Amino acid sequence: MSTPFRTGDHHVHSTFSDDAVSTPAENLAAAQAAGLRELRMVDHVRVSTTYVPEFLAAVRALPTVDGLTVLTGVEAKILDASGAVDAPPDVLAALGTPHGPDRVLLADHQVPGPDGPWSPRSTRQRIEAGLDPADVLEMLVTATIRAMHAVGRAQLAHPFSVLPKIGLTEDAVPDQLLDALAAAAVGTGTPVEVNEKWHCPGPRVAERLRAAGVLLVASTDAHRADDVGVYDWVRG
Repeated sequence: MSTPFRTGDHHVHSTFSDDAVSTPAENLAAAQAAGLRELRMVDHVRVSTTYVPEFLAAVRALPTVDGLTVLTGVEAKILDASGAVDAPPDVLAALGTPHGPDRVLLADHQVPGPDGPWSPRSTRQRIEAGLDPADVLEMLVTATIRAMHAVGRAQLAHPFSVLPKIGLTEDAVPDQLLDALAAAAVGTGTPVEVNEKWHCPGPRVAERLRAAGVLLVASTDAHRADDVGVYDWVRG
């Protein structure tokens, strides 16, 4: 990837996420020290989450750093095959407005099944019981496409990160599904992360998306300030 690609970090968590340890101010200082030009501050939400206004207020109260654009987002999993998203409806309705986050980061922490999210373990059990892996891949991609269209302002967080957890790899995703995903991303203006933490998507998928006109953005998925803007796998 080119150097400009790595001058942004589009997925950074703070203490508003229960598994992160750095404050928004600490992440901002780390981004400045790393020479980043763009920083997207993101934290985990569910339908029941209530902290989003506080999170947005904290980010907006940060001092301006010359040459650094600070963006916001919330990360939510895709719930089921319909493309439903595990985020508060009022937060989704406010995406891109002065009172809401800029984007929702759609995450495949679990497989979006027809009856709700399938854990990696239950998905493996279904495959072992005879479920065709091709059907799982089609369900995952189709749900992701539906979620992109439903929310309007998304970013794909670590796409296909769930595959190794269910015993599959990106090599199993057919070109036809990748092209459908790319068309939806282009049509909805959805950026797609190349994610340092989860090492995805890999070169084949990233290049096919890029060639189709998808905007790829670098991200660390940092949960501590020391990791903000630090790329090793992405650099390679």
